Amino acid sequence: MYKIFVADELAAEGIAALEQYPELDIDFSPGLSVEDAMPHASVADAIIVRSATKIKGELLAAATNLKVVGRAGIGVDNIDLDGATERGIVVLNTPDANATTTAELAIAHMFSLSRNLPAADRSVRDGRWERNSFVGTELSGKTVGVVGFGTIGRLLAERCRGLKMRVVGFDPFVTDKTFLEHGVEKVEIDALVVEADFVTLHCPVTEGTRGLLSRERLLAMKPGSRLINCARGGLVDETALIEVVGSGHLAGAALDVYENEPPGDSPLYAEPNIQFTPHLGASTHEAQTAVGVEIAHQIAAFLIRKEVINSVNVPSIAPEKLDKLAPYMDLARKLGKLLCRMTDGPISAAEIGVFGEGAKLDTHPIASAAMVGLLCEHHSVPVNSINSLHLARRQGISITEVSSADSRDYLSLVRITATSGDQTICLEGTLFDGRRARLVRVNDYEVESPLEGRLLLTQHADEPGVIGLLGEMLGRRGVNISRMQVGVANDNQLAIAVLAVSKALDADILDDIVRIEAVEKAMQIEF
Repeated sequence: MYKIFVADELAAEGIAALEQYPELDIDFSPGLSVEDAMPHASVADAIIVRSATKIKGELLAAATNLKVVGRAGIGVDNIDLDGATERGIVVLNTPDANATTTAELAIAHMFSLSRNLPAADRSVRDGRWERNSFVGTELSGKTVGVVGFGTIGRLLAERCRGLKMRVVGFDPFVTDKTFLEHGVEKVEIDALVVEADFVTLHCPVTEGTRGLLSRERLLAMKPGSRLINCARGGLVDETALIEVVGSGHLAGAALDVYENEPPGDSPLYAEPNIQFTPHLGASTHEAQTAVGVEIAHQIAAFLIRKEVINSVNVPSIAPEKLDKLAPYMDLARKLGKLLCRMTDGPISAAEIGVFGEGAKLDTHPIASAAMVGLLCEHHSVPVNSINSLHLARRQGISITEVSSADSRDYLSLVRITATSGDQTICLEGTLFDGRRARLVRVNDYEVESPLEGRLLLTQHADEPGVIGLLGEMLGRRGVNISRMQVGVANDNQLAIAVLAVSKALDADILDDIVRIEAVEKAMQIEF
């Protein structure tokens, strides 16, 4: 059974979706303080949150069994992504479930700004009839600048085009072809703010986007234009926004999100031409239900089937792709583990190569698996495919990934090369029957051995009788040899042997092996 701690309010349909899975034990305890939530988090395999609970600091530290965090919504500002990634915890969100709702709210704000609806409402309520005071402007024929062209940005662009608006967009991570397919002209951010009658924000807050709408860019906006932010408060310089709206340079602004939420006694309120909503982007009945149901199924898919859907800190892999990748990932992990045992000091660089049929797949998970094997015995935190590359780079390992459809001698080949001081070790492996990991090369030595069970590896003088001495010594200690492969290299006086042994060898046996005059090195490993 997997324990699911639902830490925030979730639609009843979301709880019902979790209850469909007999493998899940649901702890629905929303609204707890950090101190009260810690005992729940400490035993949880998964935590589901909205935006209230912060998976950071003490609460994250207390969640020692945590495997996955599910955010029922898009933003993950309330989750320590670096901390989760370092501990190998997957973070999932639901980026599309409330996309329509957020796009529609931005459209609503555009209509409201263009027709002065909040002020007109107050005027009528106060008993005034001031039709001439609220002459608005049409959306048709105007230019809207969409900053961020993900799902929400694309839905909004589609609706704006339906309103006969010209749409320009900025997103450095989206191709020109994608913009063209949606009938949107791609421009740089500085051109967008100059051209647009309405600028609407739909991108996350990152190091690169915080303060994206700076004082300089707000002043560069078209005189009389309007700004809508239904994304994240940190995108806009709020102090500068008050200035440019108050001066009349901007006709108005609409904010659904704020630098601090709730904004408290914000100076923004003093500007009558800025209108506000309390972070309602996802607040429709349909969206609340959708995000709850979607995150429930994503959490279940991850825990039960190891399927990663909509992760923000690890690439998502579809089940059919994972099935093809799994044997290569297993091979890479085993090669990495063997290489770790063979290095004498800290590794400064590692190259992971995938050749032949395997190169047709996404090689990044294969590289991640190789780093799991390489690091798993040297870290206090669990090392897995989520955090392995992060941990490797943090300890100074330069990682290179290469791939090629060409493969010497084998249908598929995985190669790992590591540099440690002046030592370089290269291991190659392939898949037997497409599933079983097999070692085929150690540096210049060709040797074929299944990577399974307990293995003893030796480097010894290439001369008669060495293997006999080794077998005799193991026999006296009650150790049976079930398999043995010997590899030699041209112009090298040393050979290597890989022996499958029946039980683990203690330190005394390994010492005795190394005392054999012809044996240079001996090590054991278990898969």
